[in-house]
Amino acid sequence: MTDWILILLIVAGLLTLLGLFLVIFLWKKRKEGAVEPDYRAFFILGIIFAPMGIVLSVIVTWALLGITALGVIYLIIGLTNRDKWKT
Repeated sequence: MTDWILILLIVAGLLTLLGLFLVIFLWKKRKEGAVEPDYRAFFILGIIFAPMGIVLSVIVTWALLGITALGVIYLIIGLTNRDKWKT
């Protein structure tokens, strides 16, 4: 059980670092001009997060259903703005 917690903490740490780098990158980019979000990326993240959250909630704990909710929200954002996808 402690192995799963360690793996989960490592993944959470890596996602936090990735998010921090993304925020810094977008902050610098914002100074140059307005940035239109890539809604296709939201859709792809939704496809990844929704099933991953379901699997993790079954394996680890039900509290990880938030990842599933985040995935569904990303899917909705991506699909509602499908006409603005960057190809």
